[in-house]
Amino acid sequence: MIKKLSSGKVREIYEIDGDKLLLMTTDRISAFDYILPTLVPNKGKILTQISRFWFDFVKDIIPNHILSTRLSDFPEEFQRPENDGRCMLVKKLNMLPIECIVRGYITGSGWKSYQANGTVCGIKLPEGLQESQKLPEAIFTPSTKAAVGDHDENISFEQATEIIGPELAEKLRTKSLEIYNKCAEYAATKGVIIADTKFEFGLDENGELILADEVLTPDSSRFWPASDYKVGQSQKSFDKQYLRDWIKSTGYQPENGEPIPQDVIDTTSQKYIEAYELITGKKFEK
Repeated sequence: MIKKLSSGKVREIYEIDGDKLLLMTTDRISAFDYILPTLVPNKGKILTQISRFWFDFVKDIIPNHILSTRLSDFPEEFQRPENDGRCMLVKKLNMLPIECIVRGYITGSGWKSYQANGTVCGIKLPEGLQESQKLPEAIFTPSTKAAVGDHDENISFEQATEIIGPELAEKLRTKSLEIYNKCAEYAATKGVIIADTKFEFGLDENGELILADEVLTPDSSRFWPASDYKVGQSQKSFDKQYLRDWIKSTGYQPENGEPIPQDVIDTTSQKYIEAYELITGKKFEK
């Protein structure tokens, strides 16, 4: 019997049987740890299809959890046209309790931390860096996983080793950096800067490390257009940073549940589409 396991900020997770899950990516969008009341058209399909592209792109580095994205392979009750392109049938894993964040540029919470004490997650960085500057080399800055509505907590690599052990922590760091570096190099050829991103991993029944969840989407990453990039300021973005900036500039209170204006939703949707088309080289079919 199919059982709904969880309903997250964006994804619905269903247990198909003892070793398979179905991940359904909705058009919900979250900001500042709140699920916003207005859906972003096509967002779920874009996230799923960008993830599918990257999973395939890095399969030489690490195996992933995808079994199928074909509608005909899903249980009958999910074989509906609206689910085409937004669902993944995946291998059930023992998910690790660490979010694997890789930063290639100094921005966001990393920039705030650097301004405060010159470090990010315990890593000492060179003096004199400016906002949005490219780091000498990408850094691995893990965090804990928070429940819906709570904040993830940035932790040091040493803290990560205490949670999952030194051998696994080292493997997460190595693989995360390898994936980021390969994908960032590719994205640069498409005019996209991947400033930072978040990966999630699990272990299969044999204890093998598997890449899971989503990969390098506009929800899990900061994508900047290279043509507009300027060091020393915040950047224009292909991800939901536009929506975050709108919230901050207007004083909108996400917790109040007021609808987001249609023009803001349309612009956000277009940014997701633009990211998909630039990265995959394909036109998005609505």
